[in-house]
Amino acid sequence: MQRCLSALLGLLLCSSAVAADKQHPNVLFIAVDDLRPQLGGYGKPEIHSPNIDRLAASGVVFNRAYCMVPTCGASRASLMTGIRPSRSRFVNYLTWAERDAPGITTLNTHFKNHGYYTISNGKVFHHPTDNAVGWSEPAWRPKGVQTYAIAENRQTAAKRAKERGRRGRGPAFESADVPDDTYGDGKVANKAIADLGRLSEKNEPFFLAVGFFKPHLPFIAPTKYWEGYDREKIRLPDNYHRPKDAPTEAIHSWGELRAYADVPRKGPLPDDLARTLIHGYYACVSYTDAQVGRVLDELESLGLANNTIVVLWGDHGWNLGEHTLWCKHCCFETSMHAPLIVRAPGVDGGEKTDGLTEFIDIYPSLCELAGLPLPDHLEGTSFVPLMKKPDMPWKPAAVGRFRSGDTIRTDRHRFTEYTDAKNNAVARMLYDHKSDPGENVNISERSQNRELVERLSGELHEQMGKDRKKE
Repeated sequence: MQRCLSALLGLLLCSSAVAADKQHPNVLFIAVDDLRPQLGGYGKPEIHSPNIDRLAASGVVFNRAYCMVPTCGASRASLMTGIRPSRSRFVNYLTWAERDAPGITTLNTHFKNHGYYTISNGKVFHHPTDNAVGWSEPAWRPKGVQTYAIAENRQTAAKRAKERGRRGRGPAFESADVPDDTYGDGKVANKAIADLGRLSEKNEPFFLAVGFFKPHLPFIAPTKYWEGYDREKIRLPDNYHRPKDAPTEAIHSWGELRAYADVPRKGPLPDDLARTLIHGYYACVSYTDAQVGRVLDELESLGLANNTIVVLWGDHGWNLGEHTLWCKHCCFETSMHAPLIVRAPGVDGGEKTDGLTEFIDIYPSLCELAGLPLPDHLEGTSFVPLMKKPDMPWKPAAVGRFRSGDTIRTDRHRFTEYTDAKNNAVARMLYDHKSDPGENVNISERSQNRELVERLSGELHEQMGKDRKKE
């Protein structure tokens, strides 16, 4: 009799624990590679993104969210660990979170440690095997997917790879009349949809990370997404020129793009090619937006939406000719500024906030929204109060860096300081976003800005100084 009572008590306790687990919301964590905030939800309708815009209309749009490092591996490692970059940590696209920040509990691991079933599909960390302990299943990426659907493009890619190794790539763009799941992102959406079905039947809450590869180069998307745009209406940016008085350290030669077969190895792009690349980028965003929509639709159809936190973020910005730049890899607003949209149970949707937000804020924010404790190592600030009161006073600045440049964005200014190996300042930039939102005139060396430059430099050092002293 006593044994039966003990078993019954154990069953009741187990049921209670499951019920408690189910009180924690699920998390759908959507990453989009190289996504600019040039979306309808951000008041910029040039790119057709109806599904991301639908999420924006039901969630909170962070108008001024900034990555920590404008390159994929480093940005993702910083976000997933919740700690700032430095000159020797989270440096480039090859960054591994577990190597640069050993012993740090990553975001996914923290959720797994607190009873969540965690899955990674597509590109979440830059390296699929990074932080493997944090996933309940091995991180998944589509296999056997050809980069190009058109045979001629595949042949070009194979020939150049043989000639030039890793730096030899095929065309920078492709439009092929093929189904969405011919390419990787369609398959990522298929896998995420199948996983949602499995996860809906589990007792524990889930943390489902879905990382889409486009609009990363090459700009490849099914033809129907290209046909959604009138090529004649695509224009080069107004500031298709180098900023006045910008230092040489601020400008790069966009080697990532020049590796492709149809891109000149030196000099500017022909205008027609530049417009084609912009067209291709737009098509890729629309393609990925469609896959995001499929996943969101499945979340709704399974009845999971009301108890699921949805966060969508781009790992950094992207240049489409601004300042003569393509790709990312710089400290201008176009590279540092990225989309961030969050929808959460109990938080009113359809809101926008101008509060300055850093990507290291995502980790503590998701913990608070999910009712989990915050690890001691976190360097960001939960933006949940900002979600509930979008106009409240918030952070005075967002800080990031790339290579030798540290950059700080305040309400009105962006200031960047470039240093040598001994941390001596060698160049700097200052842009007034009130009068120059395109960052076209560097005013850092004007005498009337001397005091402002000194103050911003001090704030920048205060934010980044702890890491500098370790080097």
